[in-house]
Amino acid sequence: MLSATELLGEGGPFATRLTGFAPRAQQQEMAVAVEEAIARSSTTVVEAGTGTGKTLAYLVPALLCGKKVIVSTGTRTLQDQLFQKDLPLVREALNVPVQLALLKGRANYLCPHRLDLALSEGRFRSRQMIAQLQEISRWGNRTLSGDLAELDHLPENAEVFLSITSSADNCLGQECERIDDCFLAKARRKAQQADLVVVNHYLLLADMALRDEGFGELLPGANVFILDEAHQIPEIASNFFGIAASSNQLIELARDTIAEDLKEGGELKEVQETADRLEKAARDLRLALGEALRRAPWNEVRELPPVQAGVAELVDAVGALHTWLEPLAPRSKGLEAVHRRAGELTARFEQLTGDTPEGYIHWFENFSRSFSLNLTPIDVGTQFSRHMASKAAAWVFTSATLAVDGNFDHFCRRLGIETYEGHCFDSPFDYPQQGLFYVPRGLPDPSEAGYTRAVVEYALPVLEASDGRAFLLFTSHRALKEAAQLLTERGVPWPLLVQGEAPRGRLLERFRELGNAVLLGTGSFWEGVDVRGEALSCVIIDKLPFASPGDPVLQARIDALRARGGNPFMAYQLPQAVITLKQGVGRLIRDVDDRGVLMVCDPRLLRKSYGYTFLNSLPNMARTRIIDDVRRFFGREIEAEPEA
Repeated sequence: MLSATELLGEGGPFATRLTGFAPRAQQQEMAVAVEEAIARSSTTVVEAGTGTGKTLAYLVPALLCGKKVIVSTGTRTLQDQLFQKDLPLVREALNVPVQLALLKGRANYLCPHRLDLALSEGRFRSRQMIAQLQEISRWGNRTLSGDLAELDHLPENAEVFLSITSSADNCLGQECERIDDCFLAKARRKAQQADLVVVNHYLLLADMALRDEGFGELLPGANVFILDEAHQIPEIASNFFGIAASSNQLIELARDTIAEDLKEGGELKEVQETADRLEKAARDLRLALGEALRRAPWNEVRELPPVQAGVAELVDAVGALHTWLEPLAPRSKGLEAVHRRAGELTARFEQLTGDTPEGYIHWFENFSRSFSLNLTPIDVGTQFSRHMASKAAAWVFTSATLAVDGNFDHFCRRLGIETYEGHCFDSPFDYPQQGLFYVPRGLPDPSEAGYTRAVVEYALPVLEASDGRAFLLFTSHRALKEAAQLLTERGVPWPLLVQGEAPRGRLLERFRELGNAVLLGTGSFWEGVDVRGEALSCVIIDKLPFASPGDPVLQARIDALRARGGNPFMAYQLPQAVITLKQGVGRLIRDVDDRGVLMVCDPRLLRKSYGYTFLNSLPNMARTRIIDDVRRFFGREIEAEPEA
């Protein structure tokens, strides 16, 4: 049998089958590293620069190893791409009879029982929702997978999806009368039988968290775990290893109770009245927490009289619902389920509104119409590493952004990984020729008033040189909105696409179609976005992406590090900012033929000693502080200075 190096070489099957394939030493070396980790059942951490071809580098040894493999990705989009495109291609090229399966979280599948309940309840909040529900019902009769991704023309956040999907709270499990039609159960059975299963990080971490609580595994036992986009794991793990509850869960419980009660005759009006009372209590507590959308420590609001009154009413209402449902529970599996949920949510909200357990961060978050209460562990490393140690398996963590200044200490420390092989494979792209790194002179400090206005003024000559074709990436929504308004007021000649004005996928589609657009984004546009070719020739970043010091989770981690005698800035804040900046920079050069300018506006990059940590972690581009060099890079003529 050919080795992974030979398979990915000039004489291998990919060279003849894959259009545009070119052998890359970095890809072959990574494949060998993954191959060795699988053979030894050891842990390997791999940073693979953009263009390395890391997907092939781990899929080739994964499909050839003869072991049960789970591949976990950062997003459902990447999950679908792996399963529908990459894996079939690799399996065909290798000619191996490997059985594949795709497994998503339950919220991605149509629940026939919940659909029946929604159709019978008839309490719809808009004509649009009625039309969507009828469309989903027709689709549900013909779909084979029940995967809601097939309904790609419906908005991702459509309210109707809450009514036709199950959650861990409301799923009836084996007691469901529609269990034989359950798409999630069918997907899980396929996953149990498959040789390689593609999941996402949320499902992987949910599985770990459930095992912590003593429940059965969601995922089949595996010998190999490959985690792509692994830089996301520590934050996702924090969410799943904590405790949380939301007002949406309470409102959903109230509505499900009414539906199940009506289904069984609805003899006790007190049940419906108490359910309505619970929904009102949830909405009233949202108002008591303040109008602003924010994340803040729970102790900032817990002593406020309106909050105390709201908490008392909410806990009393959900407890009362639990009591009223007790004699009704034996009548049906549906009523039994809402009775159980009422009891669980009563206990959970009492815990979340009580004292803060040691080692946890106690905080709340306000959304436009809902809120969540959270207990998040300060450190997830102990729990995560315990799960790793419980399996005699190979673990491969990979991403384009895991190392800080050449080492993996920050990433591995957060996950409790002590023994591992680390590999950094540089991008094969010719960054000195393909890119130019521009840090302008004269910008004010980011803390000064008018900083975003200055960023826009300094960005305009760059946009003129690039003729649009740019991403402007911001570290806050406030700065993004201000910049969008300033550019609009200036009447710039390029189409402006602003995050929030349309779904992300549609914005990217328009950006590619237009060819000279300027897209303003934050958050999700810093990573997982792939625009190749001339449409994206410039990335402008407003400031170094340090996390907001007002975030309660970050502040608690800083306090904990300081209490242990550590340096929170050097040990946590700086490494996190470096990884985020690397993600943003990675949007620029996506192919061997791409060319572009990276502009980082923050003067701290060159004024502060920590700036070298950022610089040493970025691709080796040509660097300049002169705008005329940017114009020359884009082939613009430079006007001669007038004689004195």
